[in-house]
Amino acid sequence: QVQLVESGGGLVQAGGSLRLSCAASGRTISNYAMGWFRQAPGKEREFVATISWSGGSTYYADYALGRVTISRDNVKNTVDLQMNSLKPEDTAVYYCAAASIFSSSSDRYDYWGQGTQVTVSS
Repeated sequence: QVQLVESGGGLVQAGGSLRLSCAASGRTISNYAMGWFRQAPGKEREFVATISWSGGSTYYADYALGRVTISRDNVKNTVDLQMNSLKPEDTAVYYCAAASIFSSSSDRYDYWGQGTQVTVSS
């Protein structure tokens, strides 16, 4: 079992930045691809970014390209999501997840955190 705990969410003005962090416990995440997803009120959960087990490959949702950077530290057992130029439409609960394969599909992810709220004011 992998337990995931997100942190770093909060209230930020449009144009600002936030860095989300996901701390894993129970197992090393070095064998897992890690992803970030988000869910806004009344909307389905959607993919944000994913990173391969080694960190050598990353993949982003189109809306995240150029504004978001995913990174990982397998020694610290953490995954971060740096978000810049935030927009009100980025307001959502952000979730960290672990998968056995490198994928943008939430169905492929086996372990999920409880989420952290990001609110972007206009």
